[in-house]
Amino acid sequence: MEFIQIILILITGILAGFLNVMAGGGSLLTMPVLIFLGLPSAVANGTNRIALTVQNIVAILNFRKNGYFDWKFSLMLGIPALIGSILGANLAISLPDEVFNKILAIIMVIVLIITLWQPHKKIQAAREYRSLKRNLMAMFVFFFVGVYGGFVQAGVGFIIIASLVIITGLPLVKINSIKVFVVLIYMLSSLTIFIVNNQIDWSLGFTLAIGNGIGGWLGSKIAMDKGDKWIRIFLVITVTLMAIKLFT
Repeated sequence: MEFIQIILILITGILAGFLNVMAGGGSLLTMPVLIFLGLPSAVANGTNRIALTVQNIVAILNFRKNGYFDWKFSLMLGIPALIGSILGANLAISLPDEVFNKILAIIMVIVLIITLWQPHKKIQAAREYRSLKRNLMAMFVFFFVGVYGGFVQAGVGFIIIASLVIITGLPLVKINSIKVFVVLIYMLSSLTIFIVNNQIDWSLGFTLAIGNGIGGWLGSKIAMDKGDKWIRIFLVITVTLMAIKLFT
């Protein structure tokens, strides 16, 4: 790995980690950059998951420290998500690079729209509501969350938040604790598939993980009202250009 690649990946990881805390959608940057560095799409997909795994472990430790975890419900949703992620990861590995890149470009645009619109923040639950029927509904939905997460991952947080708000009415703090736990569970299973199929660039993956960690730490420490506006402008321009490049 060349020095310029190390710097680029570190900067990308810092930006992605910062975005994930401040606005969301960090994988919209990391995935295309890894592909542009010459990694096959499957290798880029697998490599990105190393950083995401580290990021979610750190988040889980923080939530656990503050006592927000619902282990039973998180595990209930994590199991179907894990099964779905195995299907999604195998699908991602089997697709030709050209097809995957075009799908990724379309997903990037859709997730960008969701990131800007933030419909999950507009959904207001009347009250927390849990029942056997709703638990089963959530498990069914999270199977498909796992399929999507195993396939590409970008923007899955928005899907999880909106789903749990609508189905359970849980407060956002608890939803976020469930989200990072579920993502970690299926991330480990999908990452294993990429490792078994030798679809990982370990040096780039760990470099990206360091960047994500730094960016996440900065994002959690810095509260900037105007920063969100400039982050969104940067995200729109960057993701649009990358999506066009991936699609052509």
